[in-house]
Amino acid sequence: MIYHSDTIASYQEGTFSGVGGLDLYYQSWHPEGELRGILTIVHGLGGHSGLYKTIVKHLLSKGYAIYGFDLRGHGRSAGQRGYINTWAEFRDDLQAFLTLIQQQQPGIPTFLLGHSLGGVITLDYILRYVQDKSALQGVIAFAPSIGKVGVPRSRIILGKLLSRVWPRFSLNIGLDFNAGSRDQKILDTYTQDKLRHTLATARLSTEFFATVDWIHTHAEKWQLPLLILHGGADRIALPKGSEIFYQNVTYPDKLRIEYPGGYHDLHYDINYLEVMTDLSSWMDQHLVSMV
Repeated sequence: MIYHSDTIASYQEGTFSGVGGLDLYYQSWHPEGELRGILTIVHGLGGHSGLYKTIVKHLLSKGYAIYGFDLRGHGRSAGQRGYINTWAEFRDDLQAFLTLIQQQQPGIPTFLLGHSLGGVITLDYILRYVQDKSALQGVIAFAPSIGKVGVPRSRIILGKLLSRVWPRFSLNIGLDFNAGSRDQKILDTYTQDKLRHTLATARLSTEFFATVDWIHTHAEKWQLPLLILHGGADRIALPKGSEIFYQNVTYPDKLRIEYPGGYHDLHYDINYLEVMTDLSSWMDQHLVSMV
């Protein structure tokens, strides 16, 4: 389907095959006029690719296309809600999506943004797979969940106990939606969004914590321009984790911005315009023009 507006030339949606042939849903927004670059978004736990409208609107006006897909077990994609067998499924699904984008938009400079759980997926993907610095113009870790998380300890312990014997065991992780934004109108939309969920499985829990540990132990191997944006009052993904990772990254082209009082969903918080300006300014600075 195609939609038209002042800044959108076209909107597209479709599916692609993830690991094991699983159907994964994606959507993309394309600007009018010259395409300067692409931002690929990886959403967080329980979310979906349609939760980034402020980013889409802001970047479309600056000549960027935005691509996002629903993780397996999320949104419109297939799979048990909140379940993976191994973390490599997330990693290889992202690889397949980036390949699809490259086929659709060959040679266009591309940035990768991971929000919350998506930040963990993105950081892991880069550290394990991306050796060629020309593959991506830069990476944005958007409130990445690489430290303490706002999940009750009892649920974390239960997940670890059941991962081996009942990996598909699912429970409500108890995330507080109110910790997403300081804008009550935004919070109201969260509860009405039927594509969102608050489920996680035992196997996802153990794979998540093992991956976070691996990311921190390999931070010194980072070799791409890195931007970290985090809210200082984030209760879902505490900012200390991204600060530790940032300090351990030795690659010189790095920047971390912490917003005092900011909540987890910075793109929907009360200071979102400041965040959007910081995001687009950094992308513009790192944009390599096509020759």
